[in-house]
Amino acid sequence: MRLRLAAVAALASLLLIPGAALGAGSEFDPSEEFALDPWIPIELGPIDLSINKAVFYLVLASVICLAMGLVIRGGLTMRPTKAQNVVEMAYEFAENQIARPTLTDKVYARYFPYVATLFLFILVSNLVSFIPLPVAPHSGTFPFGIPDLGLYAATANINVTLALTFVTFAVYNYEGVKAHGVGGYFKTMIPEAPRAIQPVIFVIEILSQILRLVSLSVRLFANLLAGHLLIIMAAGFMVLLGNFAGLLAIPVGVFFWVFEWLLVAGLQAFIFAMLSGIYIGFAVESSH
Repeated sequence: MRLRLAAVAALASLLLIPGAALGAGSEFDPSEEFALDPWIPIELGPIDLSINKAVFYLVLASVICLAMGLVIRGGLTMRPTKAQNVVEMAYEFAENQIARPTLTDKVYARYFPYVATLFLFILVSNLVSFIPLPVAPHSGTFPFGIPDLGLYAATANINVTLALTFVTFAVYNYEGVKAHGVGGYFKTMIPEAPRAIQPVIFVIEILSQILRLVSLSVRLFANLLAGHLLIIMAAGFMVLLGNFAGLLAIPVGVFFWVFEWLLVAGLQAFIFAMLSGIYIGFAVESSH
């Protein structure tokens, strides 16, 4: 009976995370699922450009986004296919729920493609991260040394989210300086207030601008990392116990997987793109 329960737990964990079940014969360390060992080492002095799991997921998300756009663009019809309907829905959502409410008329034409691309790229990256792929750190279970199935999110890497944030930070500050000039842009950060407290408000505003780098990047990173950790821990709990108590973790793991895939993946993409649009829109206004 114990062997049967252990087999069921391992099978269930295979659906949730993967390397935990397939590597059940060895010690399971959840942190290994986020390790970025180089697949193809590429080092240029102090710069590490190695191809690893995060690069693979970034490329995969980019290829999916480009393929969707190219396929639909080459075959638009008056009676749309299911694929065309999905792309049109994503386009309309990005336009009506993200770009129109956040970008002003001055910058809408230039930056609607940017915020829409941000939304779609982060959304696809998040969704793909919950699909088991052969990227787990364990190997030897499958033939020919193919790695075990695993879950990984490129957006659960702070380097990725920080890079996306830096682009938004550079864009909205550039637009602010372009619209007002250097001095005028700094003046927009000082609202109507008594002169005595204006310097204090200005310092707080500068700090808030810098902290946007932290809030925008860490929000996306932390949500995706936490979701994957919960799923991995639930699967690891099943495998490590291998009995009826371990089976109790199955609905917990499934709940977190469904919750993250259906809600968190899209919500975090929406928040990141919307805040990027707000920052760009506000930068060209007369005051913040």
